[in-house]
Amino acid sequence: MMYKLLIADDDYEIRNGLCKYFPWDSIGFHVVGDAENGQEAYDFIKNNEVDVILCDIRMPVMSGIDLAAELNAKYSRIQIIFFSAFKDFEYAQKALEAGVRRYILKSTNYNELIRAFTNIKEELDSTITIQEIKGTPELGGSFPEKVITMVKDYVLQHYKDVTLEDLSQQVHMNADYLSKFFKKHAGIRFSDYLTTVRMEEAARLLEDIQYKTYEISDRVGYSNSFNFTRAFKNYYGMTPRDYRNRKGWKEEQEE
Repeated sequence: MMYKLLIADDDYEIRNGLCKYFPWDSIGFHVVGDAENGQEAYDFIKNNEVDVILCDIRMPVMSGIDLAAELNAKYSRIQIIFFSAFKDFEYAQKALEAGVRRYILKSTNYNELIRAFTNIKEELDSTITIQEIKGTPELGGSFPEKVITMVKDYVLQHYKDVTLEDLSQQVHMNADYLSKFFKKHAGIRFSDYLTTVRMEEAARLLEDIQYKTYEISDRVGYSNSFNFTRAFKNYYGMTPRDYRNRKGWKEEQEE
């Protein structure tokens, strides 16, 4: 999911550089506007949807501290990130009091800024997921249990071509984060879980003589029947043909 970002800084070069040359889209943000002071930023927010604001502290007309206080009182859902040249503890303390989530120094290097906003996106994704899951009464259990249940249910319905990227859209989590989350809370790697679902469905289909092995291969997500046969043997210790023949059934034609 892409989040709407507003950038506020009275330094034109910094503001323009952040708006035009930083790879926001690649980390899940879209710059919807920029402002040269807190008042401009506040007026923009009153008329436009904004999820996150990256702003300087010292700005004319309305400072970043004053802007943060206004937003915290009236637009508390907006995440406020200070981007300042000052390490002053007093500024940091005021920022926290005004509801600011992060205080990033302008001396921060490129990779650190990317890492900070990648974390911010994961937090936003998780917040959306929590809100959606809380609104789904049929899913019982804790938040992790509900997410895992959603993932497993989706895999059971889309095992032929499901990917982590698909699932990340469903639960609003970064794909890499979801992979770790699934392993931690389900006790199994996502790829292993998907293989289990596919192999169990393949075994079920092999019980029906009307299906050829290559047809089953395609139905469970393997375009190459050789890869399917190898995966099946790794899982069950026998080939699909041997699995079927154990009951004395034979196909007219194997591929």
